[in-house]
Order: sequence, then C-alpha cells, then structure tokens
Amino acid sequence: MPTLNDMMEVADLFRVDQVSVVQEACVAVRNRNSTCRRCMDVCAWDAISLEDGQLVIDGAACVNCGACVAACPMGCLSANEPPAGKVRAGALSATRAAGGVTCLACARKAAKHEADPELFCEVPCLAHAGEELLVRLAADGAQDIMLVDGDCATCKYGQVNNAIDTAVENAVRLMEAVEGPIIVTRASLFPPEFAGTFERDVRGADRRGLMAQTGSYLRTVAGNVAQKTIEEKLSPSQPQPKRNLKLKEKVPAAQNMRVLDDLLALGTPPDASAALAVPVLETRHFGCVQIDDSLCSGCGLCVLACPTDALKYAEYDEPDNPERRYLEFQVADCTQCQLCRDVCLRRCLTVSPCVAVAELFDFEPRLIEIPRPMERMNILNKYRHA
Repeated sequence: MPTLNDMMEVADLFRVDQVSVVQEACVAVRNRNSTCRRCMDVCAWDAISLEDGQLVIDGAACVNCGACVAACPMGCLSANEPPAGKVRAGALSATRAAGGVTCLACARKAAKHEADPELFCEVPCLAHAGEELLVRLAADGAQDIMLVDGDCATCKYGQVNNAIDTAVENAVRLMEAVEGPIIVTRASLFPPEFAGTFERDVRGADRRGLMAQTGSYLRTVAGNVAQKTIEEKLSPSQPQPKRNLKLKEKVPAAQNMRVLDDLLALGTPPDASAALAVPVLETRHFGCVQIDDSLCSGCGLCVLACPTDALKYAEYDEPDNPERRYLEFQVADCTQCQLCRDVCLRRCLTVSPCVAVAELFDFEPRLIEIPRPMERMNILNKYRHA
C-alpha cells in the first residue's frame, strides 16, 4: 500500500512550473549585495525567495498571476502557461476576428460567456499583459487595446490589481514618447459589439476547448514525468553542480532591446534638437545613472557590477586632465536594477526611473567624468618621472 510520501512524490511529478527562471540574469543571484527584490515585492503570495544564492519559486504557492514576470528588470522570469508568444498570437488572431480591436480578458471574465471567445484572448490574469507585451501588440499593428477583467476585489488574483494599472500606465507612457496613436484602456465590460455575435453552441465549444486543454496538459505532464525518470536513472545520486557566476559575465538587456525596437516600429525616433511632446519619460524598463564625481574614488566597482554593460569604461575618449577618465553610459541598456548603486562604497551613484527621451533614442553613449584611482595615479607618476 502506498505511503503518504509515495503519494507526495507522485504529486510532485505531476506539478508543472508556472514560471521559469534564468538564474544567470537575476542580479540578486549574481551579486549578494543586490537589493533588487522586485519580483518578491510584487508577489502577494510569498511564492518567490532567494535560497543559497538561487531564485526559487514555490510552485505550490504560485497562482500564475504573471505580475513577477512584468516586474523583473532583467527579464529573467518568463511565464510557461501561457507563454508570451502564445498570448501574442492569440491576441493577434482575436484582433483580426474583431475587426481591429485587440482585447485581452482574464479567465474569470471569460468564464461568464459574455462575449464571443474568438474576439478576445484569454489570460489567467491581466497581470500577464505587461508593458512589454502591450508595446509588442502595438508594434504588430494594434490601434485599440482593451483589457477586460471582472471584480478584482473578490478574485484570487485581486492583490495584483495595482500591478496591472502600473503596467498599463508604463505602456502608455512608452508609446506616448514616440507619439504612437495607440489607445490602451482597462474596463470591466466587453464592448457591446462583442456580445451575441457567435452562432455555435457555447457548451460544445467549451467542451472542445476543455478537451484540447486537457490533452495539452497531459502531454506536458507526461513529458515532465519521462524527463525526471530519465534523469533519476542516469544519475540517481549525483546532484547537478552549481555554476559559479562571475561579475565579468555580462547579460544582454534583451527585454529593453525588444521594447526599444517595438517603439521604433511605431514611429520615427525623436530628434534630439526638436521640442519633444514627452521630453522626460518615467518608466521601469530604462534607467538614468548619475555620479557625483566629487565623492567618487574611481574604484570601478559600478562598472564591474553592471550586468548589461550599460556602464563601462570609455575606450577612445579621454578628458584633458590626466587625473580624470570617462565612463560610457547607455540608457537603452540600463535595466534600472540598481546593482551599480548597491556596490558603490562612496554612495555617490544614483539610478533614476526618469530618462530623457532624446537620450534613450540616441545610440551614442553619454560620457560621465570620474577621477582615476589614486593608486593608479601614483604608478603613472612614478613611470612619468623615471
């Protein structure tokens, strides 16, 4: 007769992780001095923790709201069900069926059968629709994006209500920066033209959809069980070695680049010499670094710690004063992870969410002048007078 432990092990095999983690991209994993806890702060169910230098997601506590994915500055979190690509494809398909209106609805609202399911894309929670996805849909041609949900006050996802508003506000600000004529609204009701427009039997459609989802889930479970069984057979007593991460390993700001490419697809990049409608943009995707050179010692810890190379030493530009040097800062590569600020010993560095739009779309880095370390200056003077 199976014991309770046996049943727990079987249940663990059938568990499907809702969120995947790229450990190498997480700044809290890369450096123990990091104060970044955005994913943990937005998670209302305490499903995310940092254990033994690894970001751990408790699958039993996670409700798959998707808020942590949108909040991560490095893009190291991704939803597995549904993945962003599937949501994007579903939203575009629904847009064509709806005649140009892009509608995403939460699962609770979709379950009320108030609209034709072919006219909207269903997600577990609207927190899955972060600003990256909204900007991507706009770049795909969406002009009118509508997010429809039910009564969040009584929903199990209701605690991420503010996170949804934050994503919408950020997406609108990003698209306003390039004067994109996109309308993003959040509502509790479907448009009137979405209701009563389908002729097929709803119950039959639901039954077919349920069977399709069940088949997909069972295939996923079967794959997980087979993979875990193979791993146990091949290495029953050999745990996977932990990878030692080094500061010099840089991670491309892929999430920022996707957002920037989509913004450029919406319109012509603003001219730095022109009067911009939105001169300064407040966002959680990009950051602006400032250094107080009167306090800076020139140690270079910020350069070593920066995970995306947004901050690095200038290779070709040198100030006239030999006791000074330049750093190059690229707004587009800054993820606002705050790691450069966290490692600064002099506390002379700040990272702001407010960036100049002209600088964001300027592909030339901004030069920041700092002093050279005194030890290096002594060595240079020694060789200069030798």
